Amino acid sequence: MHQTLRRFAPPHISPLTRRIADDLFQKAKGVQVVRKQLLDANQTQHLSLTLNRPHLYRDAGDLRRFTPANGTPLAPGYHLVYFTPIALPDELGHDGTDINFSPAEPFTRRMWAGGEMKWEKGNPLRIGDEAVETTRLVSAEPKTGRTGEEMIIVRVEQAFENANGPTLVDKRDWVFRTKLSGPALLQDVRECDSQPPSPQNASQKSRDFLQTAVSLFRFSALTFNGHKLHYSQPWAREIEGHRDIVVHGPLNLINMLDFWRDVQDDDYSIPHSIRYRATAPFYAGEVYRALMEKCAATTSIKLWGRSSSGDYKVGMLSDVSH
Repeated sequence: MHQTLRRFAPPHISPLTRRIADDLFQKAKGVQVVRKQLLDANQTQHLSLTLNRPHLYRDAGDLRRFTPANGTPLAPGYHLVYFTPIALPDELGHDGTDINFSPAEPFTRRMWAGGEMKWEKGNPLRIGDEAVETTRLVSAEPKTGRTGEEMIIVRVEQAFENANGPTLVDKRDWVFRTKLSGPALLQDVRECDSQPPSPQNASQKSRDFLQTAVSLFRFSALTFNGHKLHYSQPWAREIEGHRDIVVHGPLNLINMLDFWRDVQDDDYSIPHSIRYRATAPFYAGEVYRALMEKCAATTSIKLWGRSSSGDYKVGMLSDVSH
């Protein structure tokens, strides 16, 4: 369904923040960016290896020796390593990000906040497809956080098609926060004996993840994402106020979708949709856990990571509709 462009100006937002959000909305209003791309096997092969998955599917060959054949369906979420940003180095933001849908300064700190994907289950994207992506800005909304901090939430929609018609609609939200006015207050993890939650019954399953600087670098390269937050520790700590380099939101999303299909009887399964929201960052070198609970029509997946106080809290959650 075609969603109408909208603006939203909550109360208690400064005139400057409202103007910046409105300027971005007006600049992109009615603009659609259409791109075509051949979905080559190399990107899927390299992504699966980056995820430490030598086999794309249970009956598929070893990706260390073979690339996926033309006609192989893209696993859910794997489209994220295609249609990557196109920009010259001096067209990027100071933090290395693509700025096509970024608000003006001082809203320069970008984080992946959440979104929704819906698949046409009978028509997946496949290796060898010449696919078409249509991108448009849906909204740019000024908001305030729990602490009263002003921010701008930007929603972008990407619709994908192949020769057989529509395949996927991907809506994603970015939150843009103001740049820090002074030195970052670093919050290292305190020592704590707490453990992430474990499965409590047969409907629950868990999987642990540990990203490294290398795995984050490889994912940044695959997605052509220059965001320094994911590979420059000085930038992450001193400029953005994080305790280490940050795990990509899309990387966590793909891992959640892989976890979902690994527990299906048929790992070629494609969900109807996924809704997800990121609530706290995850960091390189720190173990975090996915806890899945399957119900009749949906599967809930939550990622639990260590907070600065040392205990575990939910940093990302999703609902997968079957």
